[in-house]
Amino acid sequence: MRLFELSMADGDRVEPVHQAVLATEPLDCSLSEPDSGGRRLMRMVFKEGDGQKALDTIATMLEHQEGWRLVVLPVEASLPKLEEVDPEVKKKHRVVALREEIYQDIEAGTKLDRDFLILTVLSTIVVVFGLAADNVAAVIGAMVIAPLLGPILAFALGSALGDFALMTKATRTALSGLFLGMAISVVIGLVFDVNLGSAELTNRTIVGLDSTALALASGAAAALSIVAGLPSTLVGVMVAVALLPPAASTGLFAGSGEFPLAARAGLLLMINIVSVNLAALLVFFFKGVRPRTWLERRSAKRSVYINAAVWAVLIVALTAVAVYLTVPGVPEVPGVPRP
Repeated sequence: MRLFELSMADGDRVEPVHQAVLATEPLDCSLSEPDSGGRRLMRMVFKEGDGQKALDTIATMLEHQEGWRLVVLPVEASLPKLEEVDPEVKKKHRVVALREEIYQDIEAGTKLDRDFLILTVLSTIVVVFGLAADNVAAVIGAMVIAPLLGPILAFALGSALGDFALMTKATRTALSGLFLGMAISVVIGLVFDVNLGSAELTNRTIVGLDSTALALASGAAAALSIVAGLPSTLVGVMVAVALLPPAASTGLFAGSGEFPLAARAGLLLMINIVSVNLAALLVFFFKGVRPRTWLERRSAKRSVYINAAVWAVLIVALTAVAVYLTVPGVPEVPGVPRP
């Protein structure tokens, strides 16, 4: 359930907005009398998955008005209990977070601030030495703190909404994080004599169809968790699996002078980035995450088609290269005997 609280100045727009909200069939709706400051408060309660129509209606009717504020609050519990919904109706009912909730959650991950940079540095250091030491626990721990989920999902959401400002911010943050991680990995490869023959490291040079499948699943799971309003921590780890280790491996091999292996790890990284973006974009699109106005929806539809086509072509091309390069067994690392 969600509680909407609309605060607005008393006037001739209050009653039309009230009637329009009632038409969206909220569970409960109340309108207060004007307070001493001449403001009125409208409270609305909606079931989980409902409320987007009311929110869009209010935003459209008050778009050019001043002095109004709509706040959306989650409801932990309420009495009396709601009636059980018919299973068939429930089956057809899609539980989707509000567009504004999705946007706010994801947009926060595009901030290129000190915390983002520090987490990127720390997660890269942990994953590099974890890969070199064949320490799976360290690799997983690095992916938990890696802040890569936000900008990747933000680009996909910006594509679905036709929001080029969000896409630009997401691109800047994602590229900054990836390049920073690769740069640190290169330095570590230059300074330290790391074990390039570890299984965790050489596994990031083996690319194939399974690499694309894993990245597609990761991107879809991440987007679904956001749309459904579920915790995204675990799927954030899934996305980090697809991005952080291959990025660190690319830098580590390059810093050690093993450029063919760095290229293979870089290919895996590119496949994963493209696959995660395409899967997330398609989930947002098919789950009905759309802009509010007709004109914005038209622009967003064009953005979805263009981005989906570009990502699809890139996936086919990169996967074809990966399949062509696939060689049974572990790639040979010069100077390091095969396990």
